[in-house]
Amino acid sequence: MSIGLLLFTTALGLSAAMSLAWLLQRRTGQSGWIDATWSFALGAAGIYLALAPLDGREPGARQYFVAAFAVAASVRLGSHIVARSLNAGEDPRYLDLAREWGPDFPRRLFWFLQIQAFCAFLLSLAIFLAARNPAPFPAAADYVGGLLLVAAIAGEAWSDATLSRFRAARGAERSVCMDGPWAFSRHPNYFFQWLSWVGYAVVAMNFAGAWPQGWLALGAPAFMYWLLVHVSGAPPLEKHMIASRGAAFRACQARVNLFFPGPQRRI
Repeated sequence: MSIGLLLFTTALGLSAAMSLAWLLQRRTGQSGWIDATWSFALGAAGIYLALAPLDGREPGARQYFVAAFAVAASVRLGSHIVARSLNAGEDPRYLDLAREWGPDFPRRLFWFLQIQAFCAFLLSLAIFLAARNPAPFPAAADYVGGLLLVAAIAGEAWSDATLSRFRAARGAERSVCMDGPWAFSRHPNYFFQWLSWVGYAVVAMNFAGAWPQGWLALGAPAFMYWLLVHVSGAPPLEKHMIASRGAAFRACQARVNLFFPGPQRRI
């Protein structure tokens, strides 16, 4: 298989997956299936890009190493979203879009999800670049990147579990979680998700100069940071939290960092 065919079929598969996500949302009225599908599709794309044979070459140790992290991250996040969707109502971000787009919501949602497929494709290139690094395995960058990926997956699981326990204990109370990692970042799950892309970028780097294109993987954490902090992550969620939690969330904003974890500020 050529690189061109590999990338084309990856893009096509992601587009088809998000078309399925659109259909699931229209049939069930649950937008949680969108995020779950995106997570599983990105993981599948990562595995395909990491392990698919190019020019007849069989996968090497680094390819399996990177693919394993793609599987772990995808299954962990996707299964969490599925469980959450089964026990929750519509995602407030998509409710806001439905109100904003009105009767045109179905059509605009379809193309919005195709944009998500394109974003997933751009991110998946970092997995491809990490897996195809020709440096002898394991290199120092593999240890560092692997530790970052382990910390990212574990930290995101910790964040999600802490929030789930908080919601279960508080019931219908309109309060704000500041337990565990939520005491140091208003969106620790987003931070750890971003950290995983830093890990892939580190594995992709070849300091001997034999894989200069690997440095392009740095675009993944930069792109993910932009999405999470400025576009589709924190901004709509912060808007929803202000509307639903009011003064309690404004107090949290005054004390806790938006994204990068850090000590609380005094107010």
